[in-house]
Amino acid sequence: MNPILPEPDVSSLYTPPPATFTPPAMPRSTTVFQQIRSAVAQVFVGQEEVLHQVLAALLAGGHVLLEGKPGLGKTHLVLALSHTFGGSFRRIQFTPDLMPSDVCGHTLFDMASSTFRVRRGPVFANLLLADEINRAPAKTQSALLEVMQETQVTIDGESHALVPPFMTFATQNPIEQEGTYPLPEAQLDRFLLKVLIDYPDVANETWVVKAVSSRASGGGLSTSSVPQVCSPDDIIAAQEEAAAVQAVEQVVDYAVKIVRATRQHSAISLGAGTRGAISLVRVAKSYALLEGRGYITPADVKRAVLPVLRHRVQLAPEIAISGQSVDDMLNSLLKTIEAPRV
Repeated sequence: MNPILPEPDVSSLYTPPPATFTPPAMPRSTTVFQQIRSAVAQVFVGQEEVLHQVLAALLAGGHVLLEGKPGLGKTHLVLALSHTFGGSFRRIQFTPDLMPSDVCGHTLFDMASSTFRVRRGPVFANLLLADEINRAPAKTQSALLEVMQETQVTIDGESHALVPPFMTFATQNPIEQEGTYPLPEAQLDRFLLKVLIDYPDVANETWVVKAVSSRASGGGLSTSSVPQVCSPDDIIAAQEEAAAVQAVEQVVDYAVKIVRATRQHSAISLGAGTRGAISLVRVAKSYALLEGRGYITPADVKRAVLPVLRHRVQLAPEIAISGQSVDDMLNSLLKTIEAPRV
């Protein structure tokens, strides 16, 4: 009979957990943007996903094309956002007679000093709202190409850099097409995101109507009440932190596969370019940082597909007349691409 051996003493190998567990500190940029979200949500109600996408674009340092019917708060959103970090805000109402110099600026002769001086246009701001951008002809629309890509303006051969952060919000009305000039593909590609604003749900719409109509002259939900929670330097620091978010090779490959699939799909006549894949990763990094993570996941890329690619692809004519939308096609395309398990 085998003797019964005593159980070994393993007490010295066990390290008890600490009495109190302290979770890792949330990145400062995540905290700052949570405060920005809360401040804007005070006056921009019932559009959580729209606000999330706009904040992601600000983190990524990109530009946004806002599309929605009149009266849904597009201007309200941009003005409230500028208040949160003390940035300068300018609005341009695009019309058929608007000239490039009305956007960027021009030189004029100063009679007092007998010299030419530069009169800077409204693009010299932190947040620029180009309202109804498709109502201006191509000559004026193209005035924004350099400033959106290079963050500088050339006036009479002299380049003038803009003070960061700089972000362009351009709005379009999807209903009225008469008297409009569609944006060319090259300019659409300069926008990081195309964000669609729809009607709020009944509860939020009722709340907004009561809040606004209860004030004299309908002055409720004023953006002047939005507090400043950070500075422009905080925004720049957050953008640098977002760029440093880790993107593993498998997730980057996933973004590239999605973009390449848009070029090979029979229902898509114009697929997205390499800038589309870059934008997917940039926005995914912003989504990750907004949630306090230092790495991106395939879910972040999936969430970014619609706002990043919907304005970069075109449906084949026979598909477009069938009533299918670009979003429908992108959603079906996503189902054919296996996401990595990381």
